[in-house]
Amino acid sequence: MVSDGSDEMPRAVKILIAGGFGAGKTTMVGAVSEIAPMSTEELLTEAGVGVDDLAGIENKRTTTVALDFGRITLNQQVILYLFGTPGQGRFWFMWDELAFGALGAVVLADTRRLETCFPSIDFFEKRGVPFVIAVNCFDGATRYDLKEVREALDVGPDVPLAMCDARDRESAKEVLVTLVEYVLSKQPLARATM
Repeated sequence: MVSDGSDEMPRAVKILIAGGFGAGKTTMVGAVSEIAPMSTEELLTEAGVGVDDLAGIENKRTTTVALDFGRITLNQQVILYLFGTPGQGRFWFMWDELAFGALGAVVLADTRRLETCFPSIDFFEKRGVPFVIAVNCFDGATRYDLKEVREALDVGPDVPLAMCDARDRESAKEVLVTLVEYVLSKQPLARATM
């Protein structure tokens, strides 16, 4: 008997959502997740004064201290498990554990503080983890075209860049689809497992 594929279990795929402090990682996971997202958001405290750089994000009141977690079903064959990384340097020791087994990553870039996404880009480049860059379009932030952002980040033409609104489910979902398509185009083995 030949299966039509309808009785197959969907593939669980681990995706990281990374970027600098305040780039919108928790917001993106929450916007796109079909389950109530798990979040480890805590209020900023006096302990972060002089440690956490709030330039450009002075109204930020909370921060992720461990991870965010959400899930989205792309289709009957693929379920994405989203792990949002903490953005502050003092929590980067967790990234190796979070990245273990990840198929790819989204690096959220904030043009108000573009330099804050460099550590994420470096992390994934050094480990060979495929990633896309999503420029989170914050209200009131200066808009740059993707060519300018690519030049400023010094990433090659093979790395997909997209504009997004991390608050908007469809916009965030488009970024995730772009990542999955990018991974599949780069890694034939990933295609075979999906």
